[in-house]
Amino acid sequence: MPSGRKPKPTALKVLAGNPGHRPLNQHEPKPTGIPTCPTQLNTVAKAEWNRVKKELVPLGLLTSVDRAALAAYCTVYARWVKAEAQIEKLGEYIKSSKSSYLIQAPWVGVANKALELMHRYAVEFGFTPSSRSRLSVEPQKQEINDEFAIQRPRNFVRPTSSLGEDSGVQAGQASVSTVHYGPN
Repeated sequence: MPSGRKPKPTALKVLAGNPGHRPLNQHEPKPTGIPTCPTQLNTVAKAEWNRVKKELVPLGLLTSVDRAALAAYCTVYARWVKAEAQIEKLGEYIKSSKSSYLIQAPWVGVANKALELMHRYAVEFGFTPSSRSRLSVEPQKQEINDEFAIQRPRNFVRPTSSLGEDSGVQAGQASVSTVHYGPN
């Protein structure tokens, strides 16, 4: 097994604009399909599954083979939510049964471990602010509701003549200019 840093998935490299300018793996497997939510997830985990899936599918970062990894993330998320609820209810410290000293409640350890695992999965899927800041996503196209608006291609090519409109330039002698409509 090779040592060193784990390779970043090609989809994340493309979204980040390939900052290293290294050749992309053209032979990387490209699984298809959208995964279905596993039935064994509890209510909190299913809600997280639906929330995350809605964000990842349009970016092309979630396919059918990612089902187990996303299910594991959602399970750990649900465990963290449950642990935090127990900490809120019972407190962060309890009295030791052997002595009167305060010790950390077991749910604090469960919550901390869940956070650690959630972070690992979050980095893999690009959920963290630092991993997200490395991504570059095309903005969604906005629909124009104005019935009189004319939508032109971004780079509309219009033939022009450097000699003017009525210069008598014959066909084939006109130059072409590119007019940019909208933001670049």
